[in-house]
Amino acid sequence: MTQVNPIFRVMPMTEEQAAEISTWQYEPPYNIYGWLPWDQMKALEIEFGDPVLRAQQYLSVVRDQELPELCGFAQLFPMEGVTRLGFGMRPSLCGKGYGPSFVSSVVREARRRNPQHVIDLEVLTWNIRAIRAYEKSGFVIDDTYERLTPEGYQLFHCMVYEKTRPI
Repeated sequence: MTQVNPIFRVMPMTEEQAAEISTWQYEPPYNIYGWLPWDQMKALEIEFGDPVLRAQQYLSVVRDQELPELCGFAQLFPMEGVTRLGFGMRPSLCGKGYGPSFVSSVVREARRRNPQHVIDLEVLTWNIRAIRAYEKSGFVIDDTYERLTPEGYQLFHCMVYEKTRPI
């Protein structure tokens, strides 16, 4: 029987976990969230391929079981007075209702690290599945704008965690 609301916890991302995450392949249109092969990420020292950046900003999200299962990752990107979150869930777990629990585990860690920070994230406006998970986790749409991506300009929502939203 599948557990509807698994208990997720965050932990520092190991190099082995980073290498595994770089192999994940998403179905279209979510395939834009894929990564370069691990050897390239490591050689170029980009994102979690950079050991310093991985230690400072990236977390692995695991399902608490006897042997913790890697379920995804999060980036806690520090800005002035803000922690911007980025997420990636194991493709086989996407769309199964785990999003709110997954996101909440990361929000708890972001609040623990910087309780005074506003917590926000950016999401492509077409990614309704993610937007719903973020809303169920306490985020609200604060702004919408275009931003340059590798595929050209695309429309994004900035969503703010309601409990940290400035009044």
